[in-house]
Amino acid sequence: MTLAQGLDRTDPRHTARLTIACADRKGIVAAVSQFLHHHGANIIHSDQHSTDPQGGQFFMRMEFHLDGLDLAKEQFERAFAQQVAEPFDMNWRVWYTAQPKRMGIMVSNYDHCFLDLLVRKRRGELDVEIPLVISNHATLCGDAEMFGVPFAQVSVTKDNKAEAEQEQARLFREAGVDFVVLARYMQILSGEMLRGLAVPVINIHHSFLPAFIGANPYRAAFQRGVKLVGATAHYVTEELDAGPIIEQDVARVNHRETPETLMRLGRDVERQVLARAVKAHLEDRVLVSGNKTVVF
Repeated sequence: MTLAQGLDRTDPRHTARLTIACADRKGIVAAVSQFLHHHGANIIHSDQHSTDPQGGQFFMRMEFHLDGLDLAKEQFERAFAQQVAEPFDMNWRVWYTAQPKRMGIMVSNYDHCFLDLLVRKRRGELDVEIPLVISNHATLCGDAEMFGVPFAQVSVTKDNKAEAEQEQARLFREAGVDFVVLARYMQILSGEMLRGLAVPVINIHHSFLPAFIGANPYRAAFQRGVKLVGATAHYVTEELDAGPIIEQDVARVNHRETPETLMRLGRDVERQVLARAVKAHLEDRVLVSGNKTVVF
């Protein structure tokens, strides 16, 4: 049975997405396109970027319809690896859109980003499953239950942080998450935690990085008389707030603002920036290049 025969053709998600990163050289686009055409796939979207045609890095995101594909999933991927990916030394991945990604969420007491993700998922704006939410507090347990999302509380203190992170990573692995979102989770993840998760982690930073630091950034911004407040969504690395940036935005403010209005405006930006970053990740539009990203 071919892959096309194994899927419901009435499903609007009857597509797949191919992402590629490799050294730039002639013939990459032709090789990929000819391979898909030869096996009956119809290309419906294609984006590409080269940092430099002479010795640079090449990035591609291609979406194709599965009707007419003459190979089963494993055969298709094996043939692509042998005929295209290996000759061009590609880092590549295929994601079949009939299978929604599984998003784990970590949150503390602030609810604005957390609830925004749940609402967008319920409205169908985010094609995602949420198998587990983990918090270091019980504050948002009722909200998770209201949306039918499993919730686990794992308390974190200075004395038990290592053990708590091991438990959190174990719970996410058992839940089978594909990535984790820190929806204002007010703890720094250790390198051991990131390695234990072994999936991408997206954070929302309450500033337009680089930014005001400390426990009360909006108070510091108010005291400096800022004219912009912003937010940054980025992948988490061991270096604090220095991972590859996915999305950013700002809102203009003036001298009439108070710390409270700055906070409200900032949280509005946080919600929007995180939602756009999550959506881009879900749709395989983000390709990491060192400490930068290419976002198609």
